[in-house]
Amino acid sequence: MIFCLPLFVYAQNYMTGNVFDNDQRNLALQGVSVRNLSTKAVVVTDKDGHYAIPAKNGDLITYALMGYQTDTVYLVNLFPKNKYLRAAVNNLNTVNVTTAKVSPYLDAKDPDAKPARQVDYSKNRGGLRLNLGYGKYRRQQAKEQELEQAADINEEISKNFNREVIQKLVNYKGKDLDDYIGLYRPTVAQIKADKEFDYTYYIATTFTEWRKLPENERKLPPLPKLKGKP
Repeated sequence: MIFCLPLFVYAQNYMTGNVFDNDQRNLALQGVSVRNLSTKAVVVTDKDGHYAIPAKNGDLITYALMGYQTDTVYLVNLFPKNKYLRAAVNNLNTVNVTTAKVSPYLDAKDPDAKPARQVDYSKNRGGLRLNLGYGKYRRQQAKEQELEQAADINEEISKNFNREVIQKLVNYKGKDLDDYIGLYRPTVAQIKADKEFDYTYYIATTFTEWRKLPENERKLPPLPKLKGKP
């Protein structure tokens, strides 16, 4: 028992699991930022997609990787979790060009123009590499801003969608309320899509919907087994 105690304590204070691509389920994702929004702890998945982060029941865990949709989990237990991230898709609106006007000055020469200086793109020149480095920096900055925005939104959700607020609104004290919270917790995308998100209306409608579900569908789905684990 004495030798097993450290392992037991570790299991009780850490959330572990693996992160995979949603379409290619056997593709482990390395470099995923796993952040505990309640404690601000952050870890990154290894080459096998594995992570271990300090956590406890009631914490919010968010998963973010460039090119994938950020996802958030409300912890109702500390069992190991596999997470499957969906690839982010940017849909561009169709633009119909009905008329076009060509400027008569397109072929005009600038009297003050000077011949352009040729640029040496050989490997000994560093300008191109510096530009690529700056582009990577800008992408990293954009990623950090996106994570910060998601953290702010999740903090807002936690204040307006929690056990205490829901119990006061619907007058329900059942122990299975955590299942409702886990199944119907609003996502960051939902909040961003509606700048004036009405939490009271959302709770009232979704709670009624949840209560009408068959009992087996009102429970959180069982956690998938980790790779290589019995």
